[in-house]
This record gives sequence, C-alpha cells and structure tokens, in this order.
Amino acid sequence: MFMIVIAVAALACSTRARPPAFNYLEDPYAAENESEEVRSAAIKRLLEVFGMEDPPAIHGRMQPPQYMLDLYNTVADVDGVTKDPYLLEGNTVRSFFDKLRSEQVEFRFNLSTVARTEKILTAELHLFKLRPQAALMFNRHHFCQVSVYQLVDTSKGNNTHERKLLSSRLIPVHSTGWEVFTITQAVRSWMVDEGSNLGLHVVVRTLGGSQMDLKLIRFASGRNHHQSKQPMLVLFTDDGRRSAALENTDPDGMDITSSLPQAPMPAPSSRLARSVDHLEEEGVSMPCQRLPLYVDFEEIGWSGWIVSPRGYNAYHCKGSCPFPLGQNMRPTNHATVQSIINALKLIKGIETPCCVADKLFSINLLYFDDDENVVLKQYNDMVAGSCGCH
Repeated sequence: MFMIVIAVAALACSTRARPPAFNYLEDPYAAENESEEVRSAAIKRLLEVFGMEDPPAIHGRMQPPQYMLDLYNTVADVDGVTKDPYLLEGNTVRSFFDKLRSEQVEFRFNLSTVARTEKILTAELHLFKLRPQAALMFNRHHFCQVSVYQLVDTSKGNNTHERKLLSSRLIPVHSTGWEVFTITQAVRSWMVDEGSNLGLHVVVRTLGGSQMDLKLIRFASGRNHHQSKQPMLVLFTDDGRRSAALENTDPDGMDITSSLPQAPMPAPSSRLARSVDHLEEEGVSMPCQRLPLYVDFEEIGWSGWIVSPRGYNAYHCKGSCPFPLGQNMRPTNHATVQSIINALKLIKGIETPCCVADKLFSINLLYFDDDENVVLKQYNDMVAGSCGCH
C-alpha cells in the first residue's frame, strides 16, 4: 500500500512532463517500463529517508546479538515506534564482532562503516566470561583484576607496541556471563586516525598484581565459541539528526513535539476505513482523522536485511476541515482564522484548512549493514501520531 501511495504521488507530480496518454495505450511496454522506473525512484527516495544510498548486501544470514535484540525491545514497541526518545543515547547503536578471532585475549574491530561525521558517545567492549574449569574451581582466589588496554604504536618501525590503559575493575573469579568495559577513548582515537587501530589487549591479574592463570579466568573467543558468546564492541553514536530533533524540548527535558503518549492512540478499524472510502465515493466529506497506512518491508523487498520490525503503521491524515472548526479537530489559531475567512468569503481564493499530521513519532530499525554488523537506528518523524486542521 505504501508503495502505491508513493507511485501515485510521483505519477501525479510528473503529469505535465509526460507525452500524451494515448502513446502508452499504443505501447504497453512503455507503460510497464515507466511503472518500474517509478518504483525504482520511489524505493531510492525511501532509502534516502533511511540515510542509505543502496540497500545493504545480503550475505549468509547471521543471528543478531541478543544484546541488540534486547536493546531494540527496550526502546521500541512491536511496530518499532519509539517508547521514549530519551531511552537511547544518541540515535545509532552498532555491534561489531572481533576480527582477529584469536585464542589470546587480543581483539580488533573494523569500524569502517561508521561515518567520520558521527559523534562518538560511548563505546563498550563486551566479553563473555566462561565458567572456570572444574579442576580449578577451588582456587584460593575469589576476585581478579581485569584491565583492558589499547595497543599503541610508538615504535616507528620495530614492531613493538605500547599499551594504554582504558578500563580496569575487579570481577569474581567464579562468575560467568557478560562483562562490559568502557573503551570510548580508544574508539575516538581510531576514528581520527584509522591506522592507529591496532586492537585491544586484556590482562588478568590477581589482587597481588601477579599474572592470573588463563585456564582459571577465560573469556569466550571468536574462534572456539558460539556466536552468541563472541567478543563484541557496542558503539553508541549520534549522526546529528537527534540533536536537531531535541531542540523542541521544554526545560524539564520532555520532548514537546514527539513524546509518545502513555497509551497508544486507537487506530481506526478496517471497517471504518472502508466506510470512509464509501462515503467519499458518494460525495460525503468525512472530518479530519487519522487512518492506517502500513509500510510492509517484505513487500518492498527489504526483509532480507531488516531484522525488526517487519513493517510499521505510518498512518496518514485524511478528511475535511469545515467551518466551524471544533477543538476535536485540533486546529491552530491560524487554521481557525483561515476557516472563518473562507466561510465569510472575505477574500477570493482562500481554501479551507488542510488535514495534516500535527504530532509525529520516531521509529527504530534493527538491521544488518554491508559488513554484517547489526545496527539499531532511530528515525524521526516517521509516524503520524495525531491529525489536525492546519
């Protein structure tokens, strides 16, 4: 349905530039080619809305990290609509798997898909700590010091690397599960100089400072363990769109223009939508209201790289704004004045106000990029939250 709306709009806007209609009747191939051109142009424009030039290449479908799935479900509802614009830091979160796949505690991540214009907010190293081997369970050490270092090249040619401490803390020796370390400083330096990305090194010591037995403290590696436990870098960034959207914010920090209501606005039923169409066919004008407009990513051909949602209800506004405008039509003062001028016919050519979206919500997209990284991105002004006469 969404593609049909776009196609109709494109066709309407290009009427003057076309040859006479009878040419298309005489040449059905021309009409078919034009239809394909309109579809191609519409999809290209939709990609631009999502900040892409081309859809990401579809490789062998990997399983998205559970962390990214949980994060998506935290910030978005079942249709991808943002629950709260302040739950997410920035508007983009990416997960990167370790490229070294070493058995040692060294890791490297390819950040080439991150635009240099993006603001790096937070970077985290996620490591899955494995349970100690049974023979070593009764070791006298109960805690250990885990330190994450950035490898820095200061050798000028002799292949030796110095280390720069990024994060360090105590963790229980006998614990198992994810451990998270902040490495923002390293990622920011890598974004300034891509060649400085030599990777990370993790050192585990006893509380006395001596080297810990790596058989006792083990982290899952990309080579020997399941994908669900692989070392991962999680990067929170802002591409600048979020900053602009938050300009319309009140002093208490609540987003005035796009805050989500506590309860979702009821969507008109399909029966109501059909009745509206039927009444319009009979020449009866319906008042301004919000109607469904479902965007189906599978129908567009994007289901191969989008993880969630499968589609979303963008809604659209339809109906008339007749005089007098009641408060239920959410009119602006300008619309009220325009309606009065139109009703009194004080000035020729003044139309009635238009039924438009007066509140817009953002949606979240969870998808694979060209490098098979999983990206969570928030897009502003994608859902008509309510309609009014403007």
